[in-house]
Amino acid sequence: MTGRGGTADTYRIDEGRLGDEPTVAVSAPDGAVRVVLALRGATLLSWQVARGAAGQLTERTERTERTERTERTERTERAELTDGYSDEAELLSQDGVRAGLLAPFPNRVADGRYHHGGRDHDLLPGRVANHTVYHGFAREAPFRLVGATTTADSARLLLRTTSIRPDRYPGYPFALDLDVEYTIGRRELGIEIRATNVGETTAPYASGWHPYFTLSRPRPIDDLVLQIPADTLIRTDASLIPLPGKEALLPLDRCPDMDFRTPRKLGDAVIDACFADLAPGPTGRTETVLSDPATGDELRVWQHGGYMHVFTGDTLARDRRTSIALEPVEVPTDAYNRPEHADALSLEPGRQREFRFGVTYEPSAR
Repeated sequence: MTGRGGTADTYRIDEGRLGDEPTVAVSAPDGAVRVVLALRGATLLSWQVARGAAGQLTERTERTERTERTERTERTERAELTDGYSDEAELLSQDGVRAGLLAPFPNRVADGRYHHGGRDHDLLPGRVANHTVYHGFAREAPFRLVGATTTADSARLLLRTTSIRPDRYPGYPFALDLDVEYTIGRRELGIEIRATNVGETTAPYASGWHPYFTLSRPRPIDDLVLQIPADTLIRTDASLIPLPGKEALLPLDRCPDMDFRTPRKLGDAVIDACFADLAPGPTGRTETVLSDPATGDELRVWQHGGYMHVFTGDTLARDRRTSIALEPVEVPTDAYNRPEHADALSLEPGRQREFRFGVTYEPSAR
């Protein structure tokens, strides 16, 4: 790897490779945190945080000699908290969309077709009906690292792509610049996606994130406990496309099998569903909580607004049900074809929109 920034007392940023794909690694000065991103899609490949006492350090040490820091780093044992792409082939295949950043739309667009600006658009020209297109274009776009700052307590990385242009993607004749800002702290990973419409017409746009989290690997997720502060479930048809209009909105009081407002074990539940009407906490952000009763560890997936899509990983090509996708999204599936979301999707020329979300690790005090 080639060093890009950081000193012995600050977070360090290093450039590397996953096969032929460029990556960026971020490490805490004491080795208690390590994050790896692929520049393809600005994709999170790994988030490792120290467990136990090492993971709970919150104050800077006064000892700064390099030998002491090296010894402490070598003693640190980190837990992998995400299930990202394991090699270049997985990253290129996009199987499971592991930690994909979803823009300019999350999840599905039915038949790859939608109507916008008085015109019909086809994201899958030449395909037969009953196909879908998934999770936008950003997850495969080439990003550049355009800025980075490091301190003793955190690192901030800014990645950018200008690849979404009218002639690049069939059925999407709009121009967007995307900035993705990662903030990496001792226990928290924060992400902000900012889209700027640099074209001359209003563009449909929404974003999200598709991470897989793990607290129990190699054990399955069945014994993990999930809490989702949502009052409504989005009902779908057999193709996972939401039902028309208000038929899609099912109060969770009427669907106890999918009601996770009170924390409960996942068990053998098979879930690929979107939850709506999220209740924010005192800080104004919503938190979906995944916990492991065996260790007492928790992950808190937070977001400002939007919806929470949950997928229990039952159809993954690798390691099914050993991680769970907890996906903050701005809009539900097939929003491009739902008139009630038209205003939320419309991004006018010269305007910018952001969506903020992330995850916090709470290690057990045991």
